[in-house]
Amino acid sequence: MQVRFEDSRPADMRTVAYPVAGTAFPAIDAAAAALATASAAAQRFEGDAGTLLDLFVPTGDGATRVLFAGVGKAAPSAATYEKAGSALAARLLTSGETTLVVDLTGSSIADTATAAAHIAFGALMRSWRYDKYRTKLSDTAKPTLTDIVIVGGGAGAADAYAPLAALAEGLSLTRELVTEPANIIYPESFVARCRPLADLGITITVLGEAEMEAAGMGAILGVSQGSAREAQLLVLHWNGTDDTGTPPLALVGKGVTFDTGGISIKPAAGMEDMKWDMGGAGAVAGAMATLAGRKAKVNVVGICGLVENMPSSTATRPGDVVTSMSGQTIEVINTDAEGRLVLCDAITWVQKNYAPKTIVDLATLTGAMIVALGHEYGGLFANDDGLADQLLAAGTASGDMLWRFPLGDPYDKLIDSPIADMKNVGPRPGGSITAAQFIKRFVDKDVRWAHLDIAGMVWAAKPGTLHDKGATGYGVRLLDSFVRDNFES
Repeated sequence: MQVRFEDSRPADMRTVAYPVAGTAFPAIDAAAAALATASAAAQRFEGDAGTLLDLFVPTGDGATRVLFAGVGKAAPSAATYEKAGSALAARLLTSGETTLVVDLTGSSIADTATAAAHIAFGALMRSWRYDKYRTKLSDTAKPTLTDIVIVGGGAGAADAYAPLAALAEGLSLTRELVTEPANIIYPESFVARCRPLADLGITITVLGEAEMEAAGMGAILGVSQGSAREAQLLVLHWNGTDDTGTPPLALVGKGVTFDTGGISIKPAAGMEDMKWDMGGAGAVAGAMATLAGRKAKVNVVGICGLVENMPSSTATRPGDVVTSMSGQTIEVINTDAEGRLVLCDAITWVQKNYAPKTIVDLATLTGAMIVALGHEYGGLFANDDGLADQLLAAGTASGDMLWRFPLGDPYDKLIDSPIADMKNVGPRPGGSITAAQFIKRFVDKDVRWAHLDIAGMVWAAKPGTLHDKGATGYGVRLLDSFVRDNFES
């Protein structure tokens, strides 16, 4: 999809959209205005954000399709502009139309540059699809919309859109990684998909199993040992500052490219969804692409712990004990509680090699989180109230919503083991909390740390404002907002 900002409409325009606040229709010819007013009353269109009034207006020997896109009855915002763009893209994506023209000329909207940028972004992200493997789509089911032209956004529209374009690239990368099946995206191919990020100025380092074994990363290797695919630790470092002495912010993502549950195998029904158990690592990769793409003035390192969790004669068994990179020993009670084993070694590695003062990890960690929050919020756990508040604010600003959960000694005691330093699961109640307590045991003293359990957020069974059914890209915009508001110089 191509986005352009123009001063005037294309000559061959067949479809035009007008963003409207309430029913304040722009200055169009009398016949069209009368038709719009009558149609609005008939369709009960009141200009609510994301609603559309769709009609055809006679022009010459033919007709022009005219859409009025609601941006809210009062005080439109970036979010309501995105809803308008999204609604337009959803309506026209497979309509046969190739170009969406959005005309802000004569609009009552005060900040047309912001409106233009966010309408374009909303349309672009809602139109994202991954039809790579769909070889028999009918012509009417194939996307036809290829261009979005925003007219009348003013001189600042392109500048306002530039950081959103970088965000769109990051979101698209994350959605692609999450959508691809596990026979295509596995640890080594995940790394290969991220190699082009070097062109943005990201320094890429990869540890294979030999390097991880030398580092003593027995927890992550214990997860990987049942698979024929080699584990990888992908390190993405972006330093957009002149400061090489201050430790970077660390973002750590769980990247289980397929999770069968291992020997503690999952039920067959729905197991195909476990291709997206690398959603945390996908979000980290997309966030790093976004930050580098917009040349963010920040020093940040992204760590993706990449493994495949498979049952085999070499797989870790329930009751086995593994030794983590930190030296702490773990009794593996359930091999399907593998994500925390990946994260603990990844967090230890980044602390030993980069000494960050702040770590945020993201993981599709527990089904218990979906039971608690459904698909509306990600779970937030933190050892620092200030960090928690920063992430909650970023969630509100970005639309990637978070809800904070408690931590504490009573929960921590539930993962004590009689034969090792800890076990990898506690009892069924409070399962998301005991998982977070497990990770917390590997965070160094005086390091601010937050864990985001995003199990219910990376994949959607129904369309949302900025996504169709499928991969959402959750976490990318959250991290971008968090970094921009708290770490950029």
